[in-house]
Parts: sequence; structure tokens; C-alpha cells
Amino acid sequence: MTSEARDGECYVYITLPGSTEPVTAGRFQMQTDRAGTVIGRFVYGRSYLARPNAVEFDPVELKLGAKTYETAGLRGVFGALRDAGPDYWGRRVIEKHAGKAELSELDYLLHSADDRAGALGFGFNQQPPAPRRNFNQTVALEKLQRIADAIVADEELPVDAEAEQIQELLLVGTSMGGARPKAVVEDHDALWVAKFNRADDRWNSARVEHAMLRLAGACGIDVAQSKVVVAGGRDVLMVRRFDRDKTEDGYQRARMVSALTLLRTEDSHRDRDRWSYVLLAEELRRASADPKHDAPELFRRMCYNALISNSDDHPRNHALLARDQDWRLSPAYDLTPTTPISLERRDLALTIGDAGRIATAANLCSQSQRFLLPHAQAEAIVHDMEQCVSQRWYEIARSGGVSEKDCGLIAGAFCYPGFRD
Repeated sequence: MTSEARDGECYVYITLPGSTEPVTAGRFQMQTDRAGTVIGRFVYGRSYLARPNAVEFDPVELKLGAKTYETAGLRGVFGALRDAGPDYWGRRVIEKHAGKAELSELDYLLHSADDRAGALGFGFNQQPPAPRRNFNQTVALEKLQRIADAIVADEELPVDAEAEQIQELLLVGTSMGGARPKAVVEDHDALWVAKFNRADDRWNSARVEHAMLRLAGACGIDVAQSKVVVAGGRDVLMVRRFDRDKTEDGYQRARMVSALTLLRTEDSHRDRDRWSYVLLAEELRRASADPKHDAPELFRRMCYNALISNSDDHPRNHALLARDQDWRLSPAYDLTPTTPISLERRDLALTIGDAGRIATAANLCSQSQRFLLPHAQAEAIVHDMEQCVSQRWYEIARSGGVSEKDCGLIAGAFCYPGFRD
């Protein structure tokens, strides 16, 4: 299916800090001008602005104000709204489920499930719908895996695939999975993103990604909580949602925006001029309530991605989170190794420093002051993390159930020879 923007409008809802019930925050409109350009317009409602606890959607574009915000970027969709919409996997499921010949960007927002990433929601009614109270339990994972397999293979859905469960595979908009099949399940009073293995995976992705999250934690990085469960004889990675907090009244929601929005850029490789850790550090220093912690933390994540050859570190795999008024760097997620052939040079998706995207120790430290780190301190961080990754990756992988064969497949990802050139 194609994604052709068509004119339309909807209400935008938000679950405010400390609450579990959404309220109407404003109205979003998409309109095509005479030149064929799609213009997106958003206005906060007067009743919302009058709330003493009203909060902005993001720290970049849609700050609180009694004005009409307008954009021609992202096919007329503001970054914060895009982040609340479906990712690649969610779009694929919507296309399978919607039964429409063509879908617009507004269609994708409206067809995505209510329990998307962050605190926003969309609908045609001025009154927001009630939040979900019941979620899939882990016992449903085997069935959800079969539905996901059918969607990946573009096959007919299983006969026992209920429309509600298909809809639940749309969840999680911003990141935490990207193109990987996933669903949301509840376990021990918490919500988890269940990420399923695919038949075309080179290795057991569930076990390997879990190991990479544990290794990052061992390197001192703040990471999302994860575990691996077995459903129907197959491993499933469970990543605890850090944008949800369980209370007696339901789940409180944290606002969440991607680095893509913070950098004011798009998902296309044509817009890579602003895909930059250095620029992201500067934006983070302005947006974060604690830049002295968050900017060096971003440096550590950049270093870790270089040390495990994570070339999928695109801007959707970094995010800001706001549980209250303040924005902070979210826990790290989507940490996966790759095994490029080259031993001399490896690049990340984002610009690292003076030498561009090349993943070397010297390049990592070349702009350290932009991360609020003196050069000597940055060098010490790189050295310590290099030692941790090289000495502990195998032990952590094996203790997490990664097979000896898969360890052999991923071994070339860590601390490649050109890192110190």
C-alpha cells in the first residue's frame, strides 16, 4: 500500500502526569495547498491551556501556547505526533488489517492502537476514549507469535486470530523494536514489549539483544529492564516499558519523543546531515532537566554502540522521556550488534565527531566537550568501556543463553581492530 497524504483532521489527547485518564489537548489538521504540499496545523485547546497542570507535547516544536503551529515537514506531521504513531512494523500490521487500498498519514495515526508509546492519542471524537484496562498475558505469546509470523510472511492470518489481538500487534510507536514483530503483554503488574524472533534472523535475536542490554548495564549505562521467556518452544525478548507506571487506578503514561524529533529531521537517509550525536548532545543540553548527567550518558551510549558495532543506532533508537514537567534521556534500548566485513573501518548511523561517522576511539573523543566531558575524562570512559566489552561480552552472552554457535557469529562485532587506529 502507498501512503498518500489526504486532507483531514482529528483530536489529539494526552494523559497528563500523575493521571491515568486522557484529556483532549487540541486539534490536528492536514491540508494540501495549491502546490500539492501537505501542511499540518495544530492548535492547543483553550480549555487545555487553562489547566494548571497542562504540559507541552515536546520541547522543540509544540511548546504550550495559544497559537496555530504549522509544518510542511514529515508530510505534514509534527515530530511529536509522528513519534506517537506506528513504526514500520505497526504500519505493516495496519495495512494488513485496515483493508483500505491507500492509507494517509492521518489514517496511520488513527488506526494505531491506543496504547502507543508516550502519552498522546488520536481520535475523531472530542471526548477521548477510556484507557485500556486489560492486556495480553504472557500465556498469549504463542498465539501472538503465530499471528506475527503470518504477517511477516504475508500469509493468511491464522483462523483463531481475533481482530482484537491483531490490533494489539500495532502497539509501540516510536521505537523499542522498529521493524521487528512485537506486541505488548502484562506480567507482574508491569507492561512489557514482547519482541519475537524472525525466521530470517542470523542468530537468536531475543537472546543476543537481551545480552547486549545486560552488557550495556555492566558498562554503567542506564538500560531498559529485559528478560527472555519461552513461548511455544521459541524465545521471546521481553523489554519492560519505561513509559508506563502501574498504579491502583491503571497505568500512568510518560511523554516520549525520539531524537529524530529533537534533531528536527526525518527518517530518510536523505536527511542524514542532522543525524549527529554531537548535535543531539547540544539539543539534549537545552531540553534536559539534568544535562550534566544526560549529556555524558549519551556519550557512553555512543561509545558502546561503537564497541559492539551497532550500526542501527539511528535517531529513533534514542528518546527523551517526561514523567512530570521535566524532560530526561530515556533508558537505552534497541542495542544490537552487527558484523560488518571490514576490520579497518566501521561507521555508526549518526555522526560521532571530527571524522564523521567512523567508529574509532579518537573520533569518539574529538568533540567530548560538547558532551560536557573534559578530553581526559572522555578517554578514560572509552578505555574503561572497551575493557568491559572485550572482557565480559562472552561471559554475559553465554550466561544469558546465547549458544556457542551464535557467540561465534557475533564475536567479530566487539572492539574491532580498527577501533584504536
